[in-house]
Amino acid sequence: SAEFCAVCHKVNIPFELTHYKEWLRGQNHYDNYLLSGVSGHGARSFYYPEKAEVNCNTCHMPQKPSEDFGAREGKIHDHHFPGANTAVPHLKGLREAKELQAAFLRDGQMDLDIFALREDGRIDGTLLGPLRPEIPAIRPGKTYLVEVVLRTLKLGHVFPQGTSDSNEIWIDIEARADGRVIGRSGFLNERQKVDPWAHFVNSLLLDRHGNRIERRNVQDIFTTLYSNMMAPGTGQVVHYSLTVPEDVKGPVEIRASLKYRKFDRTLMEFVYADASQRGEHQGEVPEIPIVVMCQDRVVLPVAGGSGALEQRRPLKPLWQRWRDYGIGHLLAGNRGSQKGDLRQAALAFEKVTALGRPEGWLDLARVHEKEGQLKKAAAAVREALRGGVSTPWTADWLTGRIEAQNGNYELAIAAFDRVLSTRVVERGFDFSLDYEVILEKGRAQFLLARQLSGDERHGALLKSVQTFQRVLELDSENLKAHYNLMLLYRQLKNKEKAQHHRALHERYRPDDNARDQAAAIYRSRNPAANKAAEAIVIYEMNRTDKQ
Repeated sequence: SAEFCAVCHKVNIPFELTHYKEWLRGQNHYDNYLLSGVSGHGARSFYYPEKAEVNCNTCHMPQKPSEDFGAREGKIHDHHFPGANTAVPHLKGLREAKELQAAFLRDGQMDLDIFALREDGRIDGTLLGPLRPEIPAIRPGKTYLVEVVLRTLKLGHVFPQGTSDSNEIWIDIEARADGRVIGRSGFLNERQKVDPWAHFVNSLLLDRHGNRIERRNVQDIFTTLYSNMMAPGTGQVVHYSLTVPEDVKGPVEIRASLKYRKFDRTLMEFVYADASQRGEHQGEVPEIPIVVMCQDRVVLPVAGGSGALEQRRPLKPLWQRWRDYGIGHLLAGNRGSQKGDLRQAALAFEKVTALGRPEGWLDLARVHEKEGQLKKAAAAVREALRGGVSTPWTADWLTGRIEAQNGNYELAIAAFDRVLSTRVVERGFDFSLDYEVILEKGRAQFLLARQLSGDERHGALLKSVQTFQRVLELDSENLKAHYNLMLLYRQLKNKEKAQHHRALHERYRPDDNARDQAAAIYRSRNPAANKAAEAIVIYEMNRTDKQ
C-alpha cells in the first residue's frame, strides 16, 4: 500500500541529526501522491486518469510473468523497482537494470513543448504562437522570448522526488542557423558540469552558513533557496531570451530537451575524491548516464528567406497546449509578484474556452478567485458546470472557497461536504481523503462559530475541532491543523489542549528568519542561483561568459 511506502518516503530530519530544530521535513512522496488526481483522492487537480492508481506498486513494482511456485496467476511483482536511479546500476555494471531505469524515465513521464515566441524579449511582448501549425518569420537583429512549456504526464508524485537536491534535471536548449550555434542554455562544459545558468527542475538546499547542500550531507540541511519541483498534472513555463544575429540568413532551428542525471558532477567528484584518498578508487570520476526524457524541435523562417518548412507537429491537441501554458503561468503566481503571470494565465484559459472546452472556465475561476474577483470566479464556475465540465468536484471546491470569502460560511461548508462525499466508484475516486479541502471546511466552521453565541457557538466550535482532528488522522504533522486547534481550544477554555497544539505548531513551523539569512548569503555569492530564485526568470541564450 502507499501507506507502507510512506514509512520511508514521508520522513523528517530529527534534532539528533541536525542539532538545529526538533523536526525538519525531509522527502515526502506520500502527501503529494495522496493529494493528486492520480491517486483519485485529490479534488483540486487539473488532470485525472481514467482510473486511479491505488498504490505505488502499479508503476514501481509492475507485475511480470513468473514460474515461481508462489506466483499468483503466473505473475509476481518486479523487484527491479523501475524509477529514476540510473546511477547505481551503471556504476555496478547491471545492464538490464540500467536499461530498465532509462526506459522508465523516457516512458511518457514528462512533456516538453516549444510553445510560442514573444516580441522584444519581454514577458508582456506580443505573443507569436502557438508555434505550429502556423510559424512566424523572425527578423535578424531582433530579440525574442522563447517560451517552453514543461508538463508532468504519468507521474503520481512531485517531480523530481527523493534526493531532489542531487538529482540533476535541466533543460538544454539550442538555437542554430547557417551552420552555427546562435544561442544556448544548458550545455555541458569540459568537466561535464551543467551550465549553472540553465533552468533546473530541482530544489536547491542550503546549510545554516549559506552553502549549498551538495554532498548528500543531510545533517546540514537548514532551508530551501528555491524549489522548481512539479506536482502531478501541472506545468511550468520557462522563458528564454534569444537575440537573432544581424547577419543570419536562416532558417533558425530551436531544439530543446529535458535531461536527467541521477547525481550531479559535484557530488560524484566529492565521492570519488574521498574514495581515492582511502585507496579504494584510482582514475577518473565515472560519468553518470544522461537520459533525455522528452524533447521538441521547431524551425523558424527568417523574414525574406525560404517559405514553409517541415515541422514536427505537437502530439497534444491545441486546447491542451493552451491549457498547459495557462497552468504554468497560474502556478508561477505563487512566487513573488503574480499579476503578470495571472494575466497571461487568464488569456490562455480564455483560448481554451473559445475552443469549446469547459475546463477553461474552471481554470478561469481559479485565476479570478486568486485575484479576489469573486463575482467573476462564481460566474466562471457556473459556465463550467453549464458546459458539462468532467470534474464537478473541483467546481464544488472552488464554490466553497468563493462562498467562504464572501462570508457565506454555511454555503461554503455545504460545498466542501459535497466534495468530501464524492465517490466515482468505476474510476476509483474517493475525495474524502483530501485533507486540504477538510482544512478549508474546518476553517469555515470556525469562522461560522464566531458569528454565533451560547450553546450554538459551543457546538459549532466542537464541530470545527472534529474536522481538524480528521486532518491530523491523515497528516499528523499538519501545521495549519495544529494552529487552528490551538485557537479553537483557547476559545473552548481548554488551556492544556491549546498548549499541546501550540507546542506542536512550533515544532513543525519553518524558521523563516533563518531561511532569509542563509538565502541572502548564498544569493550574494551565486549570481546564477540568485536569478533562478526570482519570481519571474528569463534565461539568456546569448551569454558570452560560457564556461
